[in-house]
This record gives sequence, C-alpha cells and structure tokens, in this order.
Amino acid sequence: MSAAHRPKEWVRRALVCGALLAAAALGIPGQAYAAPADPPPDNQTLVVLLEQLQDLYQKAEQATETYVQAKVDLEENQSKAERLDRQLAEERTALSDARSLAGQLAREQYKSGGVSPYLSLLLSRDPQDAFTQGHVLDRAAGSQADLVAQLENGEKRIAALNRAQQHALDGSAQLEEKQREAKEDIERQLADVERILAGLTGSQIEDLQELEQQGIDRAQAAFLRSGRLGSSALAPSLAGNRALSFAYAQLGKPYVWGAEGPKAYDCSGLTSRAWEHAGTTIPRTSQEQWKQLPRVPLDQLRPGDLVVYFPGATHVAMYIGNGMVIQAPRPGAVVKISPIASNPVLGAVRPDSGAPSMTHYVSPPVPRSATDPTPLGTAPRP
Repeated sequence: MSAAHRPKEWVRRALVCGALLAAAALGIPGQAYAAPADPPPDNQTLVVLLEQLQDLYQKAEQATETYVQAKVDLEENQSKAERLDRQLAEERTALSDARSLAGQLAREQYKSGGVSPYLSLLLSRDPQDAFTQGHVLDRAAGSQADLVAQLENGEKRIAALNRAQQHALDGSAQLEEKQREAKEDIERQLADVERILAGLTGSQIEDLQELEQQGIDRAQAAFLRSGRLGSSALAPSLAGNRALSFAYAQLGKPYVWGAEGPKAYDCSGLTSRAWEHAGTTIPRTSQEQWKQLPRVPLDQLRPGDLVVYFPGATHVAMYIGNGMVIQAPRPGAVVKISPIASNPVLGAVRPDSGAPSMTHYVSPPVPRSATDPTPLGTAPRP
C-alpha cells in the first residue's frame, strides 16, 4: 500500500475509541477492542470498523424493504376492505328490496285468502330455515321459490362478505404492526451508525471511505476478470432507454429510506419509478422485483436491466452498461453511478423481457460528480 493510501497515524491513538463506541452500539463486548500490548495493524482496525458500518447499512436497507413491502400490502388490504364494504352495502340493499317484495306478495295472498305456511317462512329473518323444510319447498311454486332462493343467497353472500371484511381488517392491523416494527428497526440501525460516526473526526471518516473505495475497486476488477459480465455491448430496449433517461435525471437526489420520488429515493423506489416512467409497472421492493421479474444471465445484461444484490435480494440498481450501474446506494448518500460489483451481486432481472434492443444507442454522458465515492452518514426520515 502506498504512503498516500496508508491509514493515518491517528489510528494508533484514536480509532480504538471509535471501535469501542461501535462495540457498544452493536452489543459487542468491549474487551474485544481493548488495546493489546502489541496493537494490531492499523488497517485491520479500519477494516473491522468499516465492516460494522457496512453491516448496519445492510440491515437498515433490509428493514427498509420490509417496511416498504408492508406499506404496499397494507394499501392493497385497505383497498380490498373498502371494496368489500361497498359490496356489503349493495348486498344489504338487494336483500332489503327482496324482503320488501316478499312482504308485498304476502299481503296480496292474504287479501286473496290468507297467508300460506310457505309465505310465513318466506318472511322469516332466517330464510335458511325455509330451506331446511323440504316439504314446504316441495309446495313452493315459480316466483316464490326464486324469491326465497334470492333471500337465502343474499344472506349467505352477506355472511361471506362480513367474514372477508373482518379478515381484511385483521390483516391491516397485522401489517400496520409489521410496518411499525420495521420502521423502529431502520431507526435503530441508523442510530447505531450515527453513534459510531459521532466518535470519529472528518479525517477518520475520510480514511474509512477511502478504504471502502479500495475494496470496491478490487471487487470490480475481480468481477470483470471473471468473465461473468460478458464481452458484448448490448443496447437497451425502447422502454429500457426511457427508464434509463429517468434514472439519469435523478442523479444527485438524496437517498431517503422508504422514498420513491420525486425529491428523494431508496434503492427500489428509484428502479420502480424509472420503469413506471417507461410505461412498465414493476414491484416496489427489490425482493419482489427479484421474485417476480424474468431473470437474465449476467453475460446478457443490457442497459435498463436491474441488478439485484445480497443473498436476501435487499438492494437493487439499474445497469447502464460498461460494468456500471445507477443506484440509490444508502442513507447519507445520493443517487449516483457505481461499479456493478460495489455490492455482492445476486443476479439480474429484465422488466421488459422479450422486447428487442434498440438498433442505435448512445449512452448519456456521465457527470464527474456522479461517480464520487459514497459518503458514510445517515439520511433524514421520509
């Protein structure tokens, strides 16, 4: 390691304090970071602290995706409950109309000679009882039998809708709790990041960022050498090009967990909005994007495809070509352009699978600031 990239002298004296603070935030025994008689290499201490920060960021993003999915599910559940409520109102109106007709028939029959046992049952508040008496139904005729069937079916539909509505309401309560827990988890992880960074100077944080960038550069070089990416330069589809144009227009906007534009984004908020702008609706979260969208081999990636990261599919970015992606990386950062291997690659998906690539494509110019190293920090609440 050159002198320019060697961790600074402050590590021997000050970083142990930062590591102890990190240990306290993470619940790691403090003695694990006590300064030994022969201090470990400075770079080793840096690596430990950086790994802790990266782990907290990943956990925060995983909780963010859980929070967002709970929000999506809750909105769908609430829409379902509202739809069921409208159906219940319609069914109750129809049942009331049927009962009114039954009353009219009873009055007419009474005028002509008395109410039959059949119509007495017809007017019951529990039409199911009428159906249990087969000898009565055997004597039923024409419109009266149809009316009883209408009453019975109406009662059954109302009972079923009541059960479905209650199930939807119970589901909404559970999803609200899941969302609340995920929100608390996000805030807890980011608070730990804040506590660690609060114990470091600006120079110390710069050293950590430099070490992180060195790791990304090594990972990118290894990824490109592996041949996983392929050598052919493919063009995006027309829709993919529109999604890319949208993503480029968001460069420099802040990462905010749970955000989906237009002023800020999280990782899947950016990719879902970009493809929505292109006319293709895709799932909101990275896990569902990985689960539902068609997979594409890495050696067939084209601009506009989505690259998914980590074993749990908790991060996503948009491929732009030449081994680079646009992403909303993490709290404290902005939408930027990064090497594809800046995180462990899980695989890739294509929102418009089957659409042909453009014949002529020129990739947009990349602003120099868009490739700056990702800062360490935290983001405001959404």
